[in-house]
Amino acid sequence: MPPNTRTLSLSEFRTYLTNLLEDDALFVAATLRGKDGTNVTDPNGSVLIHPVRIKAQKYFQFAYHNFQKVTHRNLPLFDAVEHLIELLHASNGRLNIRTTQSDEQVVLLPNGTLKLTTRPTKRRPAPLTHDRVKNYILQEGQYLPFLHALGIMTQTGQVVPSRYDKFRQINRFLEIVHDIVKHLPKQGPLHIVDFGAGKAYLSFALYHYFHSVLGREVRLYGVEQKSDLVAFCQQLAEKLQWTGLSFVCSSIEAFKLDSPIDLAVSLHACDTATDDAIAKAVQWNAKVILAAPCCQKELYQQLNAEALQAMLRYGVIRERLTSLVTDVLRAARLEAAGYAVQLLEFIETEHTPKNLLIRAVRSPHVHRQAALQNYQQLRDFWHVLPRIEKNLPLSS
Repeated sequence: MPPNTRTLSLSEFRTYLTNLLEDDALFVAATLRGKDGTNVTDPNGSVLIHPVRIKAQKYFQFAYHNFQKVTHRNLPLFDAVEHLIELLHASNGRLNIRTTQSDEQVVLLPNGTLKLTTRPTKRRPAPLTHDRVKNYILQEGQYLPFLHALGIMTQTGQVVPSRYDKFRQINRFLEIVHDIVKHLPKQGPLHIVDFGAGKAYLSFALYHYFHSVLGREVRLYGVEQKSDLVAFCQQLAEKLQWTGLSFVCSSIEAFKLDSPIDLAVSLHACDTATDDAIAKAVQWNAKVILAAPCCQKELYQQLNAEALQAMLRYGVIRERLTSLVTDVLRAARLEAAGYAVQLLEFIETEHTPKNLLIRAVRSPHVHRQAALQNYQQLRDFWHVLPRIEKNLPLSS
């Protein structure tokens, strides 16, 4: 069906908006932008409005987004209507509204009336719960400039359907990061390195989380060997005015840094690049290491356990065992270096079916000698010499 356009007076628009927001089965969310993409709160931001439930009462949350931070304000129905009208007039902008039946756009005209354009569509009602605000660091419907620039989100805050797996991956990663914040320094700037940053989805997400959500001062370095990716990411960081985020064209081994490292990240660095990243982080005494390995090929030919030859003769079984043995050896070597280690289930990506993440937190309570013996026993059982030991000799 073609779109329907009509003109409303301010009084008619107030009634329309009140009835819409009051209907739980109809209203989903709204995004306010000023003229030419700006809005009243910040020349680089947007305002997202959606319903929430707080202590059994219905409110409307206004999320004010800009490049530096996100602030929230919860208002009851009538206050929300008046505030929205006030913002629309102050910004001289347009309001995009999503309902379960249509997409609607409201534009303030020079004569003070409002043009309402309605395009029919179908979608489910928004879940009316405050949990989605608390439990999800990045929420669909809340416009984030860095996600839009990376092709994950539209200008109205919707996740591009083909990029939803990446959106879920980023959120899962931030959940894991959220759990390790307590192990990082509570004062002063945080120093973070992302090894093998690639297109830096996670570098930008990390910076957003620490800087915009937690309000911390951050120095984050994305290390990547492909110069075109480094140039793209650096340009985007500058466009976002994220002065604490920078990208370096370098191999992992060649990268040098004078500052102590609080958090080292390496997600889906291929084969032994993960070992290089782990070793560099250990040598820097990083407080926390997060590594999601990928395509562990190094030990495929080395693997040789006499008692398990009947299993190793099958290529697919050898490949899976190689991945498991490689990651367990990495975990054991990290424990021997003084880290408390967990192997967590991560999330699958379009690049690899591997979904394991190594979480290592430096701890004085690790029994390093026992961990070293475990590592040696495992290494000798499989008759292998992994890259992690070459990078971190047992005498170190």
